[in-house]
Amino acid sequence: QVQLVESGGGLVQAGGSLRLSCTASGRTFARYSMGWFRQAPGKEREIITAISYSGRNAPYADSVKGRFTISRDNAKNTVYLQMNSLKPEDTAVYYCAIGGSGRDYYFSAAAEVDYWGQGTQVTVSS
Repeated sequence: QVQLVESGGGLVQAGGSLRLSCTASGRTFARYSMGWFRQAPGKEREIITAISYSGRNAPYADSVKGRFTISRDNAKNTVYLQMNSLKPEDTAVYYCAIGGSGRDYYFSAAAEVDYWGQGTQVTVSS
């Protein structure tokens, strides 16, 4: 089993920044893809982006392009999501995920995810 523990969520004013972290532990496997999804109340879970073991990232969701940045530290089995210029519509539960493996592989949909984090709430006030 793989456990994913997220941190960094919270309440922030519009225009502010947060950095989410997600660390994998347990039966971790080499060269896996990691990424982030989010789900707002009453909406479907959407992918934000993912990143390969080699650091290649998937295209960002249009709604966060230019404001969010994904990165990872393989030595720490950790993926990060830097979120800048936050908007009230970014309010959601943010989920970390692991899916697939391969040096340059990154997942692009929920169906490709093998493990999920428990989620962390991000609330952006106007």
